[in-house]
Parts: sequence; C-alpha cells; structure tokens
Amino acid sequence: MTPDEYCAQKAAQPGSALYYSLRCLPRDKRRAATAIYAFVRETEDAVRDCSDPGVARTRLAWWRAQTAQVYEGRPQHPVAQALASVVRHYALPQEQFQEIVDGVETELNCWRFADFKALQLHCHRLGSIPAVLAAEIYGYQDRRTLKFAHDLGLALRLTTIVLDVGADARRGRLYLPEDELAAHGVTALDSSRLCPEPNLTALLRCQIERCDRLYAQALAQLPAADRRAQRPALALAAIGRALLDEIRDNPAQVLTARIDLTPLRKLWLAWRTCTFT
Repeated sequence: MTPDEYCAQKAAQPGSALYYSLRCLPRDKRRAATAIYAFVRETEDAVRDCSDPGVARTRLAWWRAQTAQVYEGRPQHPVAQALASVVRHYALPQEQFQEIVDGVETELNCWRFADFKALQLHCHRLGSIPAVLAAEIYGYQDRRTLKFAHDLGLALRLTTIVLDVGADARRGRLYLPEDELAAHGVTALDSSRLCPEPNLTALLRCQIERCDRLYAQALAQLPAADRRAQRPALALAAIGRALLDEIRDNPAQVLTARIDLTPLRKLWLAWRTCTFT
C-alpha cells in the first residue's frame, strides 16, 4: 500500500463525505487534500484508540516529532510520507500541523469545555486549521477565502460534535459547553442519561442553530471569484447542512443512533454542488 492509498483509506473511503467532495479535483490536489485530513484522523486515533493515557501521550509526542521530520525530509509514517511533498509544494506552515496535535492533546487532557470560547479554540485547531490548509490546496485569488475556510471548518466540526453527542457520551466524553448545559438544566450527560428529556432536546436545538449561523457566516464570506476553486469545501458544507436537516425535527435521535446520509445522497449533493458552482 502506498502512502497515498493509506491516506485515502484513513480519511476518504468511498461512501464518505470527503471522498465525494474531492472528486471534482485533479488527482494531485485530491491526494494532497486527503493527506491533510488523514493527518487529523491519524493523530486523533492516537488518543481515541488508546485506553492508557500514558501510552496516548507517548503516541502524541511521537507525532510531534514525526511532524518535524516531515519538514526535515525524514518522514516515517505513511501519512507523514504523503504530507512531505504536499507541504513543500503548497508551502504549508509547520506550526499549523503542530497546532492540530495541540488540539488532539486537549482531548487527552480534558473532555470538558467550560464555555463556547473554550470549545471554539478546540474546533479551530481540529476543524478550522485543516479546512484552511485544504483551501490552500484548492486554490484562491482573494485572501478572504481563508476566512470562509476557517468558519466553515468550525461549522463542520461543530456539526460532527452534535451528531456524535450520544456516541461520545457513551465513551465518557462531553464536548457541549458546560455553561450551556447548566443554563438548560442539564447537569450531566453520560451513558445513564441518554434519554430525550425536553431540556436536552432544547440544548441540542441551540447547537443546531449555532451551526446554521456558522454555515451562513462562512458562505457569505466566500468571494465569487473563488467559488469554483473551493467547490470541495462547498460540497462538504452542503453535506453538513443536509445532516443537520436530518435531525432538525428530532435532535434527540443523536443520543441513541448514528445519523448519516446514504452514499448516493452524498454523491448527489457533491455532484450538484460541484456541477452548478
């Protein structure tokens, strides 16, 4: 298996939103963008797949060193090997990859966020930074496009958090801001409280509304001149918003079920977006 094939298997398997969103790109750009998202997934898995915090910290330290080796021309891991040519060709800054690792380390240190400001920093690192790096690969003429990518990455990450509330709670994780939990009278969210109580449903509706605002804010900032280049990002936005529509009438379904779109619907959304943009 080549490094590019490894990255595709890790982050953009057939049927996934990323797979269909990137199909409109030339092969070299598709591989480059896939490597970015594979890096995020690989570093997250270093923590999420490990029950021993000490081992997880060791893995993250290894990834910090591996990131440096990408820029030194000595990558070892397949994802790092795929990234080596990408960071050179697109002049991507090392600091942004290190900040992604910082975001993963936050998950290792704490599964709680006091308020949205704290959660927003976390989403900036694991959502906005990868989206901005991908925007560099897609190409742009107007630097305002990077603001679009930043806000879209935030919206996409928050959408994932909303959709994964139940699954995360069963693993003892909580990403919703603690002050908003308290304001809605939800004092805890764990595997023993995965029920559609009215307060929790109201809290989830507020999160959906926040995602809606962020998608609208992002899309309003994309210059017309860059819409065609940024078609993969727009396709991800279309799929993300469609996922929110699936839970809008009954947000509590995320507590007990995995909500997703069929591969055919993802393909149609991505095709429509990329064809008519």
